Parts: sequence; structure tokens; C-alpha cells
Amino acid sequence: MGFRIAAPGRRAVPWVAALVRALVGALLAAVVLVGGACAAQAASAPPQPGADQEKTDFYVAGTITYQDTPVPDAAVSISGGGFEAETLTGADGRWRLYVPEKGTYVITVDESTLPEGVILDESALPDGIIQGGDPASRQVTFGLTSSTIANLFLGQGERQTVSFWDQLLSAVVSGLEFGLLLALASIGAALIFGTTRLTNFAQAEMVTWGALVTLAVSVTWHLPLWVGVAAAVVGGGLLGWGMDAVVWRPLRKKGVGIVPLMIVSIGLSLAIRYVFQFFIGGDTMQLPGASPTPMQLGPIRLSSIDLVSMGVSLVLLVGVALFLTRTRIGRASRAISDNPQLAAASGIPVDRVIRIVWVISGVLAAVAGILWAYFRPGVKWDMGGQMLLLIFSAVVLGGLGTAFGALLGALIIGVAVEISPVLGLPVDLKYAAALVVLIVILLVRPQGLLGRRERLG
Repeated sequence: MGFRIAAPGRRAVPWVAALVRALVGALLAAVVLVGGACAAQAASAPPQPGADQEKTDFYVAGTITYQDTPVPDAAVSISGGGFEAETLTGADGRWRLYVPEKGTYVITVDESTLPEGVILDESALPDGIIQGGDPASRQVTFGLTSSTIANLFLGQGERQTVSFWDQLLSAVVSGLEFGLLLALASIGAALIFGTTRLTNFAQAEMVTWGALVTLAVSVTWHLPLWVGVAAAVVGGGLLGWGMDAVVWRPLRKKGVGIVPLMIVSIGLSLAIRYVFQFFIGGDTMQLPGASPTPMQLGPIRLSSIDLVSMGVSLVLLVGVALFLTRTRIGRASRAISDNPQLAAASGIPVDRVIRIVWVISGVLAAVAGILWAYFRPGVKWDMGGQMLLLIFSAVVLGGLGTAFGALLGALIIGVAVEISPVLGLPVDLKYAAALVVLIVILLVRPQGLLGRRERLG
């Protein structure tokens, strides 16, 4: 049956119907051709970076190029905070890796997937090579946005193999640096425990406080770094003074037991920690001069900040040792630690000495927080909590209430943490190595390395 166009009272002209049929056929053919071309173009288009992953709100992205030419099919992985993911670059060299939350992550390029004779350029990222880590790895930290860009550039060269002993030596030096800054916070906790028998969980927030004050003064208010450090030292002392004056001395006067005091300490720690989060958010921020270019000293890579950190820690630790052994207040604090009742009967002002101990602990924790912010690197609302368990481990390992024992325990734990990846332990489990060392030593010597048996329990 033919196609007809009819008008009222008149038959359709045959050539008009033929013209309409030709136009409709041409239109259908054009639709088919355009649809096929779009499908072919979509099939040949490069896949969207990150299409092979589960999408989240946060991601790290970039391109890999060599002599301004994109490098396809290069394997890029990301790790941090127990999370790991991997992807391949597209034909245009682009890649994207989604992560569950903001934070600091390590980007690693599998150099076996790169063109022959090509390696990752050491200047690929401002953060540079991770000390003691894979030369093909870079560290990235999220800022205020939900994404961060890490463009990687390749260079001609050959990766030099680092011997096991060179890696071990570098890790030991890094462990000593970490152990020294850990000792500052641990000695403060040991002094508090020795004079009050209080396990101070809020020691973690005293560490965070020092880094936050420095960040506020030096970054937010744009003042010189030394002003921020001085403000943090003063602020740490004031925080220690305030904690004892407002919370702990009134509770001591009321005769509150050790267990209730410990529970109050946990609650105080959580309250301060979430106050920090309320005011600064969950982002990781950097102090001025963070992640400088390291210097090569034989097999050891050290930056100027590493040298300053170890120097400041040593000076403060020597000062604390002289304070405890050469001053009346220091000797009084040791007497209170041994027998508070006898010390009070001997005329020692116990409350005054305890107040001074809290101030010193706050100052040491604040300095430890600044050094920890550079060692991590980065300032975050819960950064002190990340080292709280290590602080307690150092105190227990060295001997409860013993400042010099806390120093020794902190050095052992710092070295154990840093050399464990060299010995084959996954990086995410390196802090567990400190607990293994603690358990082994306590099985042999329950009172700790420098503790006394009468202090057990």
C-alpha cells in the first residue's frame, strides 16, 4: 500500500509522495551513520582516569611524561593509613587514584613498567624522595581541596642499588632522630607519673598543642617561625600549669583514686582532641620549611631540619638531666617520686613541685609536637594521639616513673620503629614492632630497664 498525501476534494500528486519518501529515507540513513560514528569514536576514546576504581570524594591525579611525551601503561600505586590502590596511565599519560579520606599518602611508580633506561626524576615532586624509602616513591599531602595533583616527570638514568647495610645505617639514624623527639614527650609523662602516679592520656594533646600554636602564629598570623616556636613553648607551659591548677590539684585534694583519675584523663584527652578538630578541621597542614631537600652524607640522607631536630632534642634532654640531678626542685621531684609521704614529712612543698613538673612536661611536649610535625610531616588535629601508645611504651620499657628510663626506652622504640621496614616488616606495621620489643623486654625484666621491682603494680 503506497504512501499518499491527500487534500480535501483532490487526489495526491504522485511525485510529491515520492519526494517525501526520499527525504524520510535520507534522514534515517543520516541518523544511522551519525550513531555509528559516535559509537566508534566512543569505543576508540581513551578510558577516563580512575574508571577502574571505586570512586570516592577524594583523589590524587596527575600525568607521567618523558621529554614532554606522555608515557602510557605505567603502573602507579598509592598507600597510606592502611589503604592501597593501583592503576595504569592512559594513552595520554594521565592517571587518577581515589582514596577514602584526606591525609598523607605515598605515590609509587613501578619503574619496571617504564621505558628502558628511564627512571623517576628526583625533582618530580616538591616533597622529594622519602627518606629510607623507595627512590621511586613520593609523598603527597592533601590541602584544603578534595584532590591533589602530582605530575611525575621521568629522566634518563639508572637506579643505583642501595645495600642492606647502607639502608640499615640510614634507618638507625632516622630512628635516633625519632627516638629523641619521642623522649621529650615520654620524659614529661614519666615525671608526671612519678610524682602523681597519674597515667596522663592528655599527654597526646599537649604534643598536638605545641604544633598547633606554632602553626597559628607562623602560618595563620604570618609571623617568623622563631616567634611561633617561642609562643608554643610558652603555650605548652601554660597548658601544663592550667591542667594541674584547674583539674588535677582539686582532684588530688579530694583524694580521688588512681583509676578514676585515669578515666578523667581519658575524657579530658578526648574533649581537647575534638575541640582541636572543631577549630582546625581534619586537614593536614604544613609548618614553614617542611620537607626540605635532604643532604647526602655517605649512605645517610639528612635535611637541615633533621639536624636541628636532633640538636634541639639533645640540648633539652641534657638540660632536663641537669635539672633533675643538680637543682633542689629536681631532687625534690625525685624524692616525691620515691616516697611522696616521706617527702611531704621532710618539708618538701609537694604541690608546688608537682605544679613545676606539669609546666616542664607541657614545655617538653610542645617542643616534641613541633619536631613531630616536621618529622611526619604535617600538623593534624589528632597527631599527638598517633604517638601516645609509643610514649607509654617508652615509659613502661624504661621503668615506670623513671625519667632516664623513659629516655632509654624512647631511643630503643624509635630505632625499632624505623629499622623494622628494612628488616622486611610492612611499613604500615612498623609501629607494631615497638610493641613487640616492649613485650619481649618485659618478659625478661618486668620492672623495665631502669625500674625497680617495688614499683610493679
